[in-house]
Amino acid sequence: MSALSLNKMSVAGSDGGNGNQGLLMPKLQYRFRVNFLNFGVVASAGLSLTRQVVDIARPTVNFDQVTLPIYNSTIKLAGKHQWQDINCTIRDEATGEVAKAVGQQLQKQLDFMEQSSAAAGQDYKFQTNIQILDGGNGANFTGTPNILETWELYGCWLRAANYQTLNYGQSDAVTIALTICYDNAIQTPTDTGVGFDIGTRLRGSLATTPASQNAPSGNAA
Repeated sequence: MSALSLNKMSVAGSDGGNGNQGLLMPKLQYRFRVNFLNFGVVASAGLSLTRQVVDIARPTVNFDQVTLPIYNSTIKLAGKHQWQDINCTIRDEATGEVAKAVGQQLQKQLDFMEQSSAAAGQDYKFQTNIQILDGGNGANFTGTPNILETWELYGCWLRAANYQTLNYGQSDAVTIALTICYDNAIQTPTDTGVGFDIGTRLRGSLATTPASQNAPSGNAA
């Protein structure tokens, strides 16, 4: 009987149909990995960073507000969106591979010795995949954990690289703080979040909504 009480530990749904169903297992902050694709110059640079990641933020998106003054009020619409920069902290390990990879990426963006910049964004941009894991190592301990969620960040480049401080009074590891700027983010699997086709990509699909049946010609604000 005690096990049955666990099914009453959550809040019942508003429909009142099934009552309490127990809590679902949450995604945990410390079960994650970050893959960097086309980062730096050598193919192994991304893996060097993956192994030394301390923390990283998930994406944040903001929409501009379009305000339309009307007769007795105002109408607010969503304008252009912008993905906000994310911060990632990397341990700077003793072999120097992490510092070398970061330096190579910065050099791709701007050659500091020659004071020469890249000709186009495609010459230095990379992809960042942020994956939330289930904590296991896959079936039969294959070393491949199940991926619960992936954020794929496209058009990435380093807006800032902070090599942090050294301190005789501390025992912490040396880190490098990266600020990553990116153009777009998609959440995968593609049917579970941002990037999922909900049927409104085509303008004609709006004609099937009930609101459009009573709207004047054109789409309502």
